[in-house]
Amino acid sequence: MATVHDSPTISAALAEVGPRLRRLRTQRDVSLTALAEATGISKSTLSRLESGGRRPGLELLLPIAVALQVPVDELIGTLRVADPRVHASPRRVDGRTVLPLTRQPGPLQAFKLTLPADRQEPRLVTHDGYEWLYVLSGHLRLCLADHDLTLGPGEVAEFDTRVPHWFGNGGRGPVEILSLFGRQGERMHVRARPRR
Repeated sequence: MATVHDSPTISAALAEVGPRLRRLRTQRDVSLTALAEATGISKSTLSRLESGGRRPGLELLLPIAVALQVPVDELIGTLRVADPRVHASPRRVDGRTVLPLTRQPGPLQAFKLTLPADRQEPRLVTHDGYEWLYVLSGHLRLCLADHDLTLGPGEVAEFDTRVPHWFGNGGRGPVEILSLFGRQGERMHVRARPRR
């Protein structure tokens, strides 16, 4: 199982610790022997750390930073984190605007949908999966088997998509919803519930 330590960003930052340490040590005119005495870390360990033969950890970096009188982040450098924003383009599907909110394909997908203010006749469909719908604004009409429901802002519905279903605009203006969809039938898991 991959961990955060296996990320390319962190691996690249850790690879730079050795050269930074050597540069800081030589700028301060501190020998490996003197640094070993000041930190309690063996000279061979410090040498392997500088050459990249030893992976740096806090148990090594903290005493070195204290001995060289530098902040730990000066040894580590700046971690560059990729832009976390999802840059998705909305697309039109059957008159609806669909904006994907997840970047990569996976078992659960999130979408923001805007349904225009047009009245359509329900055409119930079935397919594998499980859907969770949250109404942001407007009114959503949800036909699920023999139920014909209208949901308003803040209301949620979840259902197995193998049950005949259809949803569309249930009001006079556009309706905006969030949809979480699991293709393999994954259900949404609520981790915390409010006290009653």
